[in-house]
Amino acid sequence: MDFRRFLTFARWLARLGLIPAALFAAVPRAPDDLTPREADGYRGIWYMNQPLKDEHRYKYSGGFATYPQQHVPIAIHSPERGRTYFVFGGSAGKVSERGDELEHLVSYYDHATGTVSRPVRILRKRTEDAHDNPVLSIDAEGHLFVFSAAHGTSRPSYVHRSARPHDITEWELLEKTNFSYPQPWHLPRSKRFLFLHTSYVKGERTLNWKTSADGRTWSAPQLLAHLEMGNYQVSFRDGDTDRVATAFDLHPAEGRAGKGLNYRTNLYFAETRDAGVSWTNAAGEKLVLPLRAAANPALVRDYRREDLSVYLKDIAFTAAGEPVILYLTSKGFNPGAASGPFQWHTARWDGRAWVFRASVTSDHNYDHGSFYIEADGRWRIVAPTDPGPQPWGTGGEMVMWTSRDAGLTWERARQLTKGSRYNHTYARKPVGAHADFYALWADGSPLEPTPSSLYFSTKEGRVFRLPNVMVGATAKPEPVP
Repeated sequence: MDFRRFLTFARWLARLGLIPAALFAAVPRAPDDLTPREADGYRGIWYMNQPLKDEHRYKYSGGFATYPQQHVPIAIHSPERGRTYFVFGGSAGKVSERGDELEHLVSYYDHATGTVSRPVRILRKRTEDAHDNPVLSIDAEGHLFVFSAAHGTSRPSYVHRSARPHDITEWELLEKTNFSYPQPWHLPRSKRFLFLHTSYVKGERTLNWKTSADGRTWSAPQLLAHLEMGNYQVSFRDGDTDRVATAFDLHPAEGRAGKGLNYRTNLYFAETRDAGVSWTNAAGEKLVLPLRAAANPALVRDYRREDLSVYLKDIAFTAAGEPVILYLTSKGFNPGAASGPFQWHTARWDGRAWVFRASVTSDHNYDHGSFYIEADGRWRIVAPTDPGPQPWGTGGEMVMWTSRDAGLTWERARQLTKGSRYNHTYARKPVGAHADFYALWADGSPLEPTPSSLYFSTKEGRVFRLPNVMVGATAKPEPVP
């Protein structure tokens, strides 16, 4: 192992709190490349986490250009411009376990022409860690904001703003700071930003938020929750309102076979309708923040008692404003049949209580999919629920599922991919998803480093591959049979 790979591996151990981060205080890291430039195509980052000494190779791994679900939004439909803007984690071309460098790229799909623009690289980070992937927001004037994450405290985070509304060619660096798992929501009524994010405290993940009127000047972060050894969250905005809801889990300090993030459990829900001034549970009961006890009024279900792990996926809202959480439960963090069944669920607040229903199954904890509730009341899931060419690995073959009875029964509406070379991973929904650009994802082998392509699907289930290499300013995506 060369020195650079050793240093990267050691910093990864420090992020997990397994060795002191102070060891690296005097070790310089190469500066990130903050020079925006045009890229020549769509090539996603390959990433692995936690090598294993068995046939599964890694806890999770694969083509992670759209990873993780705690980074949201990564795509936003703009009706006024007829475009869906999106960001993704790209590869510098050094595909390997720890030798690549992560590029933050932004682009858009033009709905009138059916083309994608040539992506613009905002920065290159000196890491292959897909936890540093970017997210996107758009303000009322049409300026794009890209929030570039850091996995823990050993690397910086950045906030960029497009120089002109609805233009991706020039960018202004607003801030160099530190945050993890960014979830910026621009609120259309108050025209403010609500920025949910994670801060690391002694290796534990704490949930926080701050606000801004312009994306330049921010309020001080405020703590939403730090339960036992920490939490993960997913969030979403309710249509064109200022209502933002978050679902989060618990990293237990006791009570299961182990402790910490690999034994994540429980399901919680909180929401705000006034940019974080007040927070409530689903019943409208005000929450006294910060939440610190595992038993608190935001608790949706105590899965620790059931000895089950919880992997959060997505949130959507019914026409009546009822929040619905999509998540997966399993018996443990290790890949393979022993941790199964990998059962997907929905939890819907019906105005009086949470209604739990099992939905689909898959073969890995990190088989992430997106959840939609449409104007006609139909529920839809786009996820890699079929085993792929690398079964029991992250991802698989993408399937579109629909339900007409609020999740009671599910129908396989469309097989999106089949006969693939690599597993497909992390199907993500745009905010205000347009029928022509409904879900975005990437592929890659979960068993070894591979090149990774990006794909999108229409609402009807047609799949297109984005061009690996472009020669012009725009290109037509390739239909996938």
